[in-house]
Amino acid sequence: MTQIDDRIAAAAFHRLVEHLRLRADVQNVDLMGQAGFCRNCLADWVSEASEGAIGKEAAREAIYGMPQAEWKARHQAPATPEQLARMAASVALNEKLRATRDA
Repeated sequence: MTQIDDRIAAAAFHRLVEHLRLRADVQNVDLMGQAGFCRNCLADWVSEASEGAIGKEAAREAIYGMPQAEWKARHQAPATPEQLARMAASVALNEKLRATRDA
């Protein structure tokens, strides 16, 4: 497997964050339903990777570009039952894939 240099990975990460900030029209529930991760997941991964140096709320603010509560008030619509069902199926698939990988 080809490894990605940390400098290149960091640049791609920053571009992803900027893209997610630009696409505030895309709901987290839809990201979870289609891709199996959302802005909150990305922020949680940042917090975990920092080994406690960056708390969850600070990481979420870094990803959203503003406090998460403010972003939710500005951009988040109520989730539909269909969106929630897709998200639940996607979360279950994530768990299944992790279990298969770790077996």
